Amino acid sequence: MEDKMPYKEYHLTINKQGCKVKKANAQKAVKVFSTKYSALQYARKLAKNQKAELVIHSSDGKIQDKRSFGNDPCPPKDKR
Repeated sequence: MEDKMPYKEYHLTINKQGCKVKKANAQKAVKVFSTKYSALQYARKLAKNQKAELVIHSSDGKIQDKRSFGNDPCPPKDKR
């Protein structure tokens, strides 16, 4: 049986308190930023180091973008 690394996912969300970077299903944010740009820079670096997924939300809470940094649960199929 193949050992797989646990699936990791981080979310970048925006609300009145600021832009938050949270681990999926966590109660508290890893870090809070005043701008989306600085939160995105931090979240990218964190997801890359952790080989995780990054889910970026818009200010209305909808998913704006998803990025994979080495642990994609649905990798693209080869186009041969």
